[in-house]
Amino acid sequence: MNKDAQVTGNIGLYWTCYRLSLMGWNAMPTTRNARGVDVIAYNRDCSRKLSIQVKTLSKKNPVPLGTSLDKIMGDFWVVVNNVSTSPVAYVLVPAEVQQLAHRGEKDGRVSYWLQPSAYCTDDFREKWDRIR
Repeated sequence: MNKDAQVTGNIGLYWTCYRLSLMGWNAMPTTRNARGVDVIAYNRDCSRKLSIQVKTLSKKNPVPLGTSLDKIMGDFWVVVNNVSTSPVAYVLVPAEVQQLAHRGEKDGRVSYWLQPSAYCTDDFREKWDRIR
């Protein structure tokens, strides 16, 4: 079944909150379609807070990062793909996203992408334990 972009995004967002909740984090989505991070999470005694950017894809595709790497924010990035059948998550930190970003140029316009060959690796696949 084909899902629109909003529904696909919701699946990855709530999948991420679900997984964080299983780990003991209180995870809450932020306002949808607003600039900024997608999830705020805090531990039981509120001594640790996290901000997480979630990117959701219906399959193993490149992740669009925009026209500048200066907007890479949050404590962690979670890329969730294959959401229509069995979600797979890749957990990265912003510095890794910036380092692995691919720069593209078309018609004089620059854009950045995170290619599947860069993020779909065992270093990041289901590495929820990186979030502490």
